[in-house]
Amino acid sequence: MPDKLVAGIASGLLRDLHVVLASHGGRIVLEHYQAGVDESWGRPLGEVGFGPQTLHDLRSVTKSVVGLLYGIALDRKLVPPPDAPLLPHFPDYPDLLAAPDRQGLRIEHALTMTLGLEWDEERPYTDPRNSEIAMEMAPDRYRFVLDRPVVAEPGTRWIYSGGSVALVGELIRRGTGKPLPEFARETLFNPLGVDRFEWIAGDDGVASAASGLRLRGADLLRIGQLLLAKGSWHGKRVVSQAWIENSFKPAIPTGDGLAYGRLWFIGEAATTALPDGEHRWIAGFGNGGQRLWLMPDAGIAAVIYSGKYNAPDAWVTPTRIWREIILANAGKA
Repeated sequence: MPDKLVAGIASGLLRDLHVVLASHGGRIVLEHYQAGVDESWGRPLGEVGFGPQTLHDLRSVTKSVVGLLYGIALDRKLVPPPDAPLLPHFPDYPDLLAAPDRQGLRIEHALTMTLGLEWDEERPYTDPRNSEIAMEMAPDRYRFVLDRPVVAEPGTRWIYSGGSVALVGELIRRGTGKPLPEFARETLFNPLGVDRFEWIAGDDGVASAASGLRLRGADLLRIGQLLLAKGSWHGKRVVSQAWIENSFKPAIPTGDGLAYGRLWFIGEAATTALPDGEHRWIAGFGNGGQRLWLMPDAGIAAVIYSGKYNAPDAWVTPTRIWREIILANAGKA
């Protein structure tokens, strides 16, 4: 284990860290588990002794997995293409379908969080005024999302939105005729050998597409390795290479120096595994410090699980581990 990680653990600075896994060129190069206080979708679990078999909240890394599932469904021609109009696929709301200010909404706008609809997840997730929490409490989550006031032209402004992903998840359900967890099990988890997971549902019984998935660290790493392998697993095609490549293309700036693709964050960083400055990384980010990081050019994938939920500085530890430990040591193995 890298000395810097050992020192951070010994000092107590990484007490909220639960799991770190990294692979380089398909080979595991870092694996660390430690006990810590955890919760499951806000429900306290107390002290948990983490290990290879322990499930952990992905929180909003779930969104990136749902984007992958949409690609799998699209490959099978079960869902409409991203450039299709959005509202005709929600015919339950004829008033919204007829609204002049919503005619430009496309599925691509949901996949890139550019619907241009009012949404606020800046408030803590313990606050019922947080839009994701309000959606979970609403009698109809999809009407709640689609009926938000228009604040920008679709495709022009990035607004972080669990509601966007709820729509994507429902498009998958309607197109496949299967609940999201069932479709995920059959088309993604089973092919990867993922035999255990949880997908938490709201009070309406709908699995949360925004934040409800729980996976073992090694299983999330497998998803990362699948993406690095451009959609194939042990010689079998799981998702098309075209979907992955299009998902990883920057679609819109997020306003904090990063870009966003189809439910993936995109940035750049240097690594000892590659010369010549900074290289593109792709990531799913989740509340509390959950991360799935990928650097495709270097063949690096990493998973970080942490328990620093709802803390404004939860991003610091996973970012430093990614940059100062994983990327900094990748070329030394």
